[in-house]
Amino acid sequence: MATVPLLTDADLDPRARAVFDDIRAVRGSDFVNNFWRALAHDPPLLEAVWGRIKTVMAPGALDPLVKEMVYVAVSAANGCPYCIHSHTAAARAKGMTEAMHAELLAVIGLASQTNAIVNALQVPVDPEFDAEAKR
Repeated sequence: MATVPLLTDADLDPRARAVFDDIRAVRGSDFVNNFWRALAHDPPLLEAVWGRIKTVMAPGALDPLVKEMVYVAVSAANGCPYCIHSHTAAARAKGMTEAMHAELLAVIGLASQTNAIVNALQVPVDPEFDAEAKR
């Protein structure tokens, strides 16, 4: 259950309405999801987060599907069910197949396991991997 009411379009102030209009235009859809409806209580935060998402998630050195899959992995590591669901849907919309999803989940599971083991054992970083040592 949300800690703030999810604002309807009728409840928006002009700044939030402008962001929602941009979300719709950029995504080519009338749908504005609950994350944005919760953030709409704080229009400056809404503007900042939407601007950052448009910048970071735009095509670049990594293609949009890879970015969505990384987002799913980080969301799983952080335990954010909303983000896992929304970015899995976005990855599927960008071409993620069931086989890719299964492999992604296997990598997430393996990384979670080996991270926990390394942290428990406090294994020191090899000098060959240490970016600070290579400077």
